[in-house]
Amino acid sequence: MTTQPLPHGSASPRFPRYARVLSIAGSDSGGGAGIQADLKTFSALGCYGMTAITAITAQNTLGVRGIHGIPPEMLQAQIDAVVQDIGVDAVKIGMLHAPEIVQVVADAIRRYGIANVVLDPVMVATSGDKLIHDETVAVLVRELFPLASVITPNLDEAGWLIGRKIADVADMASAAQALLDMGAQQVLLKGGHLPGDWVVDLLAGRDGARQELGSQRIPTHNGHGTGCTLSSAIAAYLARGLPLPAAVESARSYILGAIAAGAEVYTGRGHGPLNHGFAPQAQLVFAG
Repeated sequence: MTTQPLPHGSASPRFPRYARVLSIAGSDSGGGAGIQADLKTFSALGCYGMTAITAITAQNTLGVRGIHGIPPEMLQAQIDAVVQDIGVDAVKIGMLHAPEIVQVVADAIRRYGIANVVLDPVMVATSGDKLIHDETVAVLVRELFPLASVITPNLDEAGWLIGRKIADVADMASAAQALLDMGAQQVLLKGGHLPGDWVVDLLAGRDGARQELGSQRIPTHNGHGTGCTLSSAIAAYLARGLPLPAAVESARSYILGAIAAGAEVYTGRGHGPLNHGFAPQAQLVFAG
């Protein structure tokens, strides 16, 4: 028996469907970060993953060897193809290397009214390689900060955005407020780059809510793709129906498990990936 395809536009709540997450990000040929890490995370958390590739990178665990940007019209075609047919419950946005690429993404979010948007302002790779042009930052802030449900910068990225170094945990609160003043709705400021055995992340909202999330640092040489994985995990949990604070807490639990499970594994000669598949969840299907 052959199942007939659904008519155009029928991917609606009347039919059983998966929790659907779209990654708009760059490709990592080494498989540890970017859309590859996002797809692994979506699958591990029981979601149906899709991609719109912004750039192709030649990289491995030692660093980035080259970046080739996708034309804006091709990026738009990818987003349109996915959203118009399959539909999207949440979007994770990663590397956007040029102003016109940022504009395509912002226009698509507005056009389709996408509500669950996680923006990871990827600027520097774990290896230290810069992944974004300086002139792109202003467009990113202006166009995407107001549209994102949450932005997830690390301390280096946040420091670049606000124009000053973030020295300690006490300084994170004012840094988060500065990002909110720039237009962000919610900020998850990641404190992993600070020294010490206790890692603190700060979730801050425009309503004044503040939540510190702390955990013991896990010693490892495998930190490649940590930021990509955390942001994609938040998007996955939003797609599954969790409110943002719960999605952030669940995503942190997932990534801590993924780091611990792959902490002593060797993949390549540099910064290796996490163990994304350490505890896979069954694919979630929403009832019709």
